[in-house]
Amino acid sequence: MEAARPPSTAGKFVVVGGGIAGVTCAEQLATHFPSEDILLVTASPVIKAVTNFKQCILTEDGNQHVYKKLCLCAGAKPKLICEGNPYVLGIRDTDSAQEFQKQLTKAKRIMIIGNGGIALELVYEIEGCEVIWAIKDKAIGNTFFDAGAAEFLTSKLLAEKPAAKIAQKRTRYTTEGRKKEARSKSKADNVGSALGPDWHEGLNLKGTKEFSHKIHLETMCEVKKIYLQDEFRILKKKSFTFPRDPKSVTTDTEMWPVYVELTNEKIYGCDFIVSATGVTPNVEPFLHGNSFDLGEDGGLKVDDHMHTSLPDVYAAGDICTTSWQLSPVWQQMRLWTQARQMGWYAAKCMAAASSGDSIDMDFSFELFAHVTKFFNYKVVLLGKYNAQGLGSDHELMLRCTKGQEYVKVVMQNGRMMGAVLIGETDLEETFENLILNQMDLSSYGEDLLDPNIDIEDYFD
Repeated sequence: MEAARPPSTAGKFVVVGGGIAGVTCAEQLATHFPSEDILLVTASPVIKAVTNFKQCILTEDGNQHVYKKLCLCAGAKPKLICEGNPYVLGIRDTDSAQEFQKQLTKAKRIMIIGNGGIALELVYEIEGCEVIWAIKDKAIGNTFFDAGAAEFLTSKLLAEKPAAKIAQKRTRYTTEGRKKEARSKSKADNVGSALGPDWHEGLNLKGTKEFSHKIHLETMCEVKKIYLQDEFRILKKKSFTFPRDPKSVTTDTEMWPVYVELTNEKIYGCDFIVSATGVTPNVEPFLHGNSFDLGEDGGLKVDDHMHTSLPDVYAAGDICTTSWQLSPVWQQMRLWTQARQMGWYAAKCMAAASSGDSIDMDFSFELFAHVTKFFNYKVVLLGKYNAQGLGSDHELMLRCTKGQEYVKVVMQNGRMMGAVLIGETDLEETFENLILNQMDLSSYGEDLLDPNIDIEDYFD
């Protein structure tokens, strides 16, 4: 005779977070345990507390859900340059991207603060609007590129844009059919799902002006102060016009809704400011009353089975910090691809643990590999592509054809440790294998990057 089923709020597995890590984790658990109810708790505002003591989570709607194993995939929150300013928009999730598009249709000039992936893509995609882009580094995209690659891309950024879009072949996760609820200001800090790699497809990022590209880059600076129009007037401050010619800087006579003073003493007015200055792990809702071990970057520490320091609680994606002995050519970065790999692997670990099986470390943590698109170029990053953690004990080899491709290889003791490939280089598979098998390549010297030598023939 079948035992009575427990109430529907009791499930073997509960996953918190509706982003890519959470969705992947829940899907994977469902394939392992087709007869179990897998509970995916999503929609930013719902999590209130997790109490490991009774193994249940309490949600804001007053329900409690009992679990045997829990995976926290609540992502990360944008680091906003200032809270509660109506002219400062953070772009992190699909809702904020749509809000941004709405604001942009009325804008003549905006300011973008930040140097990560979202800032890079925005700057390239925006048309018909003056863009002043402030970064704290010497060169653009410094998490992804060294100065050489940045220069290669910057020339493309300042050139006119081609109209053709490359077709996408990736599975997309969207939230169709959801009523567009008006986001009240009090809810604006709720964390939605992070943007996937194709987030600006289908958004028409056009301002009010008739030109395509107008970008001015301010490097080595951060935001010092933000003034609203009235305050700016009272203080009798002066701001600059959009710099057409670096030698002649003139005072702006136009009045703007908001002004930004940079640490390099320059002040610019604009219609609104986009804060794209990275993220911090969204651990806050889970810390009260629990003693999670946290990593240096504030994420929940996980071991090589995605276990947090609390029994039966796992974590994956942007919320977690890897704390096992990492492979020499892998590093954690809060990227969409890693969130998916971690969600998938966490589900495998939860399944193995609950069936009493053992499981090996997933292969995706052997080699860091990230494929993306910046400024319409294919960009592939492999291994220690920026010589991360190698100190001065490495050398670089470069091959660059302006406007076409940029290839950089990081070598250490004759072995390939990392690579940056921009453009259609067709080298990624070969290089991936060379990094993984750590073959001694000293005898090839510079031939490794000679465009007249078909390197794949060497290493089949």
